Amino acid sequence: MDSSSPLLVLSSQFIWPKEDLVDAYDEKLSEPHVDLHGFLKGDQKATIEASHLVRTACMKHGFFQVINHGVDQTLLATALDKMGPLFNLPFHLKTTASAKMWGFSTAHSNRFSSKLPWKETFSFGFDHCKTSNNEPLVVDFFSSILGHEFQEIGALYEKYCEAMRDLGLALTELLGISLGVERSHFRKFFEDGSSIMRLNSYPICEQGSVALGTGPHCDPTGLTILHQDQVGGLEVFADNKWHTVPPSQNALVINVGDIFMALCNGEYKSCVHRALVNKHKERRSLAFFLCPRKDKVVRPPETLVVGGGSRKYPDFAWSELLEFTQKYYRADAVTLQNFTKWVVSARPCDV
Repeated sequence: MDSSSPLLVLSSQFIWPKEDLVDAYDEKLSEPHVDLHGFLKGDQKATIEASHLVRTACMKHGFFQVINHGVDQTLLATALDKMGPLFNLPFHLKTTASAKMWGFSTAHSNRFSSKLPWKETFSFGFDHCKTSNNEPLVVDFFSSILGHEFQEIGALYEKYCEAMRDLGLALTELLGISLGVERSHFRKFFEDGSSIMRLNSYPICEQGSVALGTGPHCDPTGLTILHQDQVGGLEVFADNKWHTVPPSQNALVINVGDIFMALCNGEYKSCVHRALVNKHKERRSLAFFLCPRKDKVVRPPETLVVGGGSRKYPDFAWSELLEFTQKYYRADAVTLQNFTKWVVSARPCDV
């Protein structure tokens, strides 16, 4: 790593409180590996079986893995491999390759001053429709922020995002089936959205007992599709304990985020998770956060507000939750609950 990088010396900014560093339970998480082959081929029996597995997992902790997901394995391997040229850039170039919430970020130090994550990230947006939301194409973003020599890598990640978008939208159909709503309901909600792609690099940390790669949190987005290397470090909080999630060859990790928890009126849980650091190996992962269009109103279908039951969350736009997590609140395990209080108090009372 570049000698000017702050991720060389473990300063007090990177030390986390003891309550966030509790060791994981001995048993790994018992999340299902959902085989999507039959579902993607239109097999009704396989679809029902997959939806049952997904429902059980999402009601318990909001986390599962998928196999036979239809994403080309060569694309997955190449996307992981091409992170090297990005994160091996000199630190002084990384500091200039950023624009608001996009580009490089080292430990999110531009936003926070304590409990910093021991990681570097490279983030960019992906417009599902490529033109409707005024987001630049991924390849154009890479060229503009890193130079034309990164155009080919930008094209690779644009193709990767397209594959993640297609898988994510298919998963919203499976989730809809599992919740007993119209199959296309959630797909329609997300299909014209603008998602977020984040490449994560977790450098070696010799004092891993006091640092974290990512602290405990729920993703504020819709669904997360994670592709990770074989180093390991992901943990999920379930049954009041931390559980390890060892990497599984050829599987993609899926977790429910806050937007989807609100969309199903809390029936499915937004997954609380964290990432550990490693004393011996660098870890890398790619996270695709499926998001709706920013002005889309997050509201559950009537069928999920059953028997005259109450709404757990008010109507809100994705832009409001995004603003909350970017300007006023650091995403944690209770982001949606605190956002609900904030957004209600910020709105004028009816006269």
